[in-house]
Amino acid sequence: MMRVLFFLLLPVLLLSRLAGSSPPPDPVSCARGTSDCTVTSTYGSFPDRTICRAANATFPRTEQELVAAVAAAAAAKRKVKVATSHSHSFPKLACPGGRDGTIISTERLNRTVSVDKARRLLTVESGMLLRDLIKVAAGAGLALPHSPYWYGLTVGGMLATGAHGSSLWGKGSAVHEYVVGLRIVTPAPASQGFAVVRELAAGDPDLDAAKVSLGVLGVISQVTLELQPQFKRSVTFVTRDDKDMAAKLAAWGGLHEFGDVSWLPRQGKAIYREDNRVDVSTPGNGLNNYIGFRAQPTLGLLTARAAEERLEENGTDIARCLAARLPAATFELQAYGFTNDGVFFTGYPVVGFQHRIQASGTCIDGRDDALLSACTWDSRIRGPFFYQSGFSVAVSKVPAFVADVQRLRDLNPRAFCGMDAKMGVLMRYVKASSAYLGKAEDSLDFDVTYYRSYAEGAPRAHADVYDELEQMALRKYGAMPHWGKNRNFAFDGAIAKYPKAAEFIKVKDRYDPDGIFSSEWSDQVLGINGSPNVVGARCAIEGLCVCSDDSHCAPEQGYFCRPGKVYTEARVCRFERTRLVDEL
Repeated sequence: MMRVLFFLLLPVLLLSRLAGSSPPPDPVSCARGTSDCTVTSTYGSFPDRTICRAANATFPRTEQELVAAVAAAAAAKRKVKVATSHSHSFPKLACPGGRDGTIISTERLNRTVSVDKARRLLTVESGMLLRDLIKVAAGAGLALPHSPYWYGLTVGGMLATGAHGSSLWGKGSAVHEYVVGLRIVTPAPASQGFAVVRELAAGDPDLDAAKVSLGVLGVISQVTLELQPQFKRSVTFVTRDDKDMAAKLAAWGGLHEFGDVSWLPRQGKAIYREDNRVDVSTPGNGLNNYIGFRAQPTLGLLTARAAEERLEENGTDIARCLAARLPAATFELQAYGFTNDGVFFTGYPVVGFQHRIQASGTCIDGRDDALLSACTWDSRIRGPFFYQSGFSVAVSKVPAFVADVQRLRDLNPRAFCGMDAKMGVLMRYVKASSAYLGKAEDSLDFDVTYYRSYAEGAPRAHADVYDELEQMALRKYGAMPHWGKNRNFAFDGAIAKYPKAAEFIKVKDRYDPDGIFSSEWSDQVLGINGSPNVVGARCAIEGLCVCSDDSHCAPEQGYFCRPGKVYTEARVCRFERTRLVDEL
């Protein structure tokens, strides 16, 4: 799920109800018609800050046009990548590499193919937004039982990255667990016209590869999902002390079907979401219009970012921590955007139908207002800019991991105020999957959002605690990185954590033997060739490597490569004023 959480002034949040909306731009932009193109994430920058270029882009409207686009690329042995509208993947999943590649956009492949109410099956094209899928399902009296919280994702994009909500019940929270069939266009020999449509049904072992594909198998054309009868949910948020949270997290996923937890480490608080299915006769027509996914006045976003930069560059820890209390207090005051009737919040629980509760994203719904307002992360304005990391720790290891993080926090609580400023750490449950690149066991996913400078290589205050936390999760506790989030170093060696990775590679080699859907980045992540680490000056500051030398940090500004404080095997860039003075 893409979870954008931000530092904003109270007036900006209160004005968000009055804002219009300028939906984010398409991630694909071409200088001359459909030639000389660039592609990026909706945030405007990949982890390495490079610009991804391609020779051309195509925008097929039908499966036949999609086949033609793949065939043309295969015949020319030209690299090709799929880009979806509102692309929210931080890594370079959509970048073919070099200037000679082709971008295939699924933006116009966004229709409903069929609805089978009796069998509870819905087939849609891969470019359909989750927002529209939810509406179509509800119109047929059906519901997708689980999804990410942000509804601006496409169906194909969700499958490429293993997107999920929060649940250990039933089949779990990942969207791909409800896929019972799909059609995928892959390269083919000249004798077959250079491209073929493969139809995968339930029981086909190749489906376990295609359900979480990283976009390296081909272009998914259509997806068939098995849905459930429409139902209602009852949601209550309860804030408690975090002292017993480490032990409680292991059980929470079993107590509440849609339960999650948001952790504010500096404040020592945990926000527990008590979220369960209730009978459709239960009164209530609640709505989830999450504050972070609403359009915000652009002037307010600019002002908020400027204030954040001043705090980051010149503020004290005390000032940062005082500012960090405001977002959580404001979100809680406004019930995080939940209302009991679509307009007013009158108290918990909020009861509503699944399609009104499961996801939101109204900042993409309005008409363009010439950027008077925008989604918080819109790259066309100098608004909030951030990193986002996601990793899944096996539920059995969660108590020990969280206890270690609490030990790290207790050494310097103020170092964690940056997390509180972004509404803390969101923790969601994900069930073990049969997908080759899905979760190997029941896990708890940790989403961390934090400040990023617009200036390349600029150090962040207390970046060492974030990096130690991530390295601790990935290395000490064997966490799996989220495919659609994270900086480069998180993917180094990650493929070894997937027991069926070799099976995935076999399907990839069979579907695309010439590797036209592969890129340098995907080969590195899949362990085929090279490493995702980019080693050089200040690479650890940008998360492109784990430091092994002071030059990987910013020694001239007082940041040196040091061991972690709790996880001593970690290597992080730590600010040392005394040594900086000595060297000067």
